[in-house]
Amino acid sequence: MNARLSANCPGPDIALDGHSTRTKMKDSQTRNGQAAVRRSRLTPDEVAPIGAYGAKANWPMGFQLYQRGAPADGVFIVLEGHVVLRNKIKIGRGFVPVIATTGQTFGSEGLSPNSHYVTDAGASEETKTMFLSGSQFRAFVRERPAQTIPLLSQIMSERAYLLEKLHELAALNVDQRLMSTLTHLSTDHSFTTADGRLKLENTHHRLLCEMVGATRESIALALSRLVSAGIAERKGMTFLIEPGSLTSTFGENGNGNGNGNGDSTVPISREMSR
Repeated sequence: MNARLSANCPGPDIALDGHSTRTKMKDSQTRNGQAAVRRSRLTPDEVAPIGAYGAKANWPMGFQLYQRGAPADGVFIVLEGHVVLRNKIKIGRGFVPVIATTGQTFGSEGLSPNSHYVTDAGASEETKTMFLSGSQFRAFVRERPAQTIPLLSQIMSERAYLLEKLHELAALNVDQRLMSTLTHLSTDHSFTTADGRLKLENTHHRLLCEMVGATRESIALALSRLVSAGIAERKGMTFLIEPGSLTSTFGENGNGNGNGNGDSTVPISREMSR
């Protein structure tokens, strides 16, 4: 065992190590002097000790892991691929609060007693996950408390991300919400090219609509404005975007009052009901 973990007072050392490691993993963008929440990830070294308590599984593309309202238990960690969490609004339409990618968690509702899942969860590509049941999670916390810290920190960072997204839905216009969503997608390798540019194909438009909380027409107009502004490049039905240009533009226009250079703020309920 590491000498630092076996010391009489391990708390400060553990906290310092965890803080320095996860600080390197976190990325933040600035919005008028305020740091926006960016979702961190568990590193392979942080996931490794959880493996003794969790169950790994492979899911084919399109497989639904669970449905909204089903009894929830434990928490999932994405090892490969990504899982889309979706709420149905009406037939053929939904809202995607988040996409869980490698090193991120989902289904943490199951850590609360007598809980139910609040979204559907589906693998949008071949995906590998690790499931930690409620009882196994408690055993992990009891037997390896120091190694539990990264997992708990990850879950809390994802909660902060969701709170930030609620703010965006209430305060930002469609163009600004789109740029924020594109910035988050640019951290997932399945949406980027070899040179790091974000690649959006026609098949991604529905997902963008559901993540931004806007109609297909609004998304098409917003993407066209990005092309006109020189932020995006269009090749047929594919859009190529340099992530760095999104961050700088969002920092200039994302003042959160709905008066940026795009459409005025439209409540998500009204936008999605069109």
